[in-house]
Amino acid sequence: MVSNSLLFLISIVFLFSCNTPKSVNNQPKDAVGQIVSEIGQSCWLVFQANNGDYWFGGDSTGVYRYDGKKILHYSEGDGLSSNSIRGIQEGQSGNIFFTTLSGISKFDGTQFSTLKPIKSKNSNENWKLQADDLWFSILGKKGPYRYDGEHLYQLEFPKHYLADDYFKQFPNNAWSPYEVYSIYKDNKGNMWFGTSNFGVCRYDGKELSWLYEDQMTNTPNGGSFGIRSILEDKTGHFWFCNSHYRYTISPEVNRENDRNLVTYTKEKGMDGITSGDGGNFTFFLSSVQDDAGDIWLVTYNEGVWRYNEKGVKHYSVKYGNKNITLFSIYEDKQGDLWLGSHENGAFKWNGKAFEKFVL
Repeated sequence: MVSNSLLFLISIVFLFSCNTPKSVNNQPKDAVGQIVSEIGQSCWLVFQANNGDYWFGGDSTGVYRYDGKKILHYSEGDGLSSNSIRGIQEGQSGNIFFTTLSGISKFDGTQFSTLKPIKSKNSNENWKLQADDLWFSILGKKGPYRYDGEHLYQLEFPKHYLADDYFKQFPNNAWSPYEVYSIYKDNKGNMWFGTSNFGVCRYDGKELSWLYEDQMTNTPNGGSFGIRSILEDKTGHFWFCNSHYRYTISPEVNRENDRNLVTYTKEKGMDGITSGDGGNFTFFLSSVQDDAGDIWLVTYNEGVWRYNEKGVKHYSVKYGNKNITLFSIYEDKQGDLWLGSHENGAFKWNGKAFEKFVL
């Protein structure tokens, strides 16, 4: 199981960094980005744009763009709001957006700009559910950000029913229990937000409702993991952050005791998954279901688990003889699977194992 010190490390900010590859050409001073020979070793995130370009983002290293021929590196010197990247996504017009520790950056294909957020006056303002909106999270905030193509709105969750008890127990925590660790859009278009300590919040376009269970976010040894991954599988079941249970979610909201709660049932999760200390389930940082229906679960330091009707299979991920620490899994537009790692670059599934991506 994950240690308390490790959980604290990944709950706040991962502090890994690496040296940026040197430029291999002399570009004009006014050019944006530098051509480099490889992507950085801190590669937490992989994303493929609609034009086929791959983007790689890490901690303290900025972003890398691979068009199939060359790799361009972009950093704060090119207009990126921060070199610490926490999310990559694409808007309807083809602009690429980067969630950073200092704000949201937009790349229009030529230059970067930083979006200026409009802070909501209260927890009910500026919440909307529109098909083309983009949603972002920035550490330290009390809710997500919503971008409608013109304005970026800084939203705030209403007071959680566990808030009073939480702040009495943890008056000096360095992070907010409302911090958004993960954002997910389900098959019905509802938005889900995984928080650091208050479970998951669903927004259906009309109201916010909550689903909290201690085992979803707190580990058996007392550490706090938070909701770092949300997945709705092809059967309509949900998986929240660990493999212990799978959930059937109702669209109805339970308003008992003046609480807006998600209505749900749960059943036993995946058999055969074990943690490092022999526990019968594990927490995961990222998840995806591939085109074949297999569910892939990424752990911090215990490799990758693959789940289907035949059972589960474990894959260790190594660089040389060393097991590496992971951050995310991503399926590209060709159906290929990628892993983002903390200190060893990106890895790609070759049909049998995950191998390091190199040109």
